[in-house]
Amino acid sequence: MTPESLLENLSTIQKCSTGCPILDRCLGGGIPCNSVTEVAAESGSGKTQICLQLALHAQLPVSSGGLAASSLYLYTEFPFPFRRLRQLSVAFHSSNCRSDENPCDNIFVQSVHSAGELLDIMSKTESFIANSRTRLPVRVIVIDSIAALFRSEFDNTPVELKRRSSLFFKISAKLKALAKRFNLAVLVTNQVVDLVVPDEGINGLRIGNLGCLYSSGRRVCPALGLAWANCVNSRLFLSRYEEVVHDENRKSYEEMGGVVLKQMRRQLHVVFAPHLPGSSCEFVIKREGVFGVER
Repeated sequence: MTPESLLENLSTIQKCSTGCPILDRCLGGGIPCNSVTEVAAESGSGKTQICLQLALHAQLPVSSGGLAASSLYLYTEFPFPFRRLRQLSVAFHSSNCRSDENPCDNIFVQSVHSAGELLDIMSKTESFIANSRTRLPVRVIVIDSIAALFRSEFDNTPVELKRRSSLFFKISAKLKALAKRFNLAVLVTNQVVDLVVPDEGINGLRIGNLGCLYSSGRRVCPALGLAWANCVNSRLFLSRYEEVVHDENRKSYEEMGGVVLKQMRRQLHVVFAPHLPGSSCEFVIKREGVFGVER
């Protein structure tokens, strides 16, 4: 295979819309099929919001950016945000559905409590997808989040770290095999940890387009280390920070009663992906969903 043919194959891969044209443009059309995409961010940045929105918009026809498919949502952070899903589904239904069908009926939700249980579910998922008689075939798998499964199950010893890495590779191999066989879009969320070393990247090794990742004024890096970074095809990073809102009438700090107005700013960054250059875009989270911001 030549580099030209490889790039041509990447450009023809089907993608699933995130539900926002601005985010889709930043991602080259959406979340790619036949691939494992990771979204890493601190809590409250919008990881789960994007996952829920993706699961809903996967139901759209291909001509509208969807996959005409249902989704399997595996969650490890409890409880599952059913209330937020229903809220998003109402907005999705009013904008995209002409029937009385509930979009939530096309999202299959399963809790996962351990890495071993996730591997067991992966084995069962293959037969579930192959023999599924649902109206819409399963074409999207979401794992929210992968880091929660390894947070306290393993000790920080060489033997345990080796066992943990082995599980990383088994899980990613299963996910990639499923993605390839059924042409699935796989989206996995990951948490971040504070980074205190002075050099770039993880242990001095730069990974991807960004030398340093910052969120809430802290330098961070995706959890699970270099071993897991090699298990995903693409990595996205969500950052957030507070910005002081300047008064249009230029009122002084004292005139405003000593109150400083702040607003939350959020950005999506492409850290690495085989089909994308480094890029970023701002987004906001509203009651109706996640929306990119033109700048």
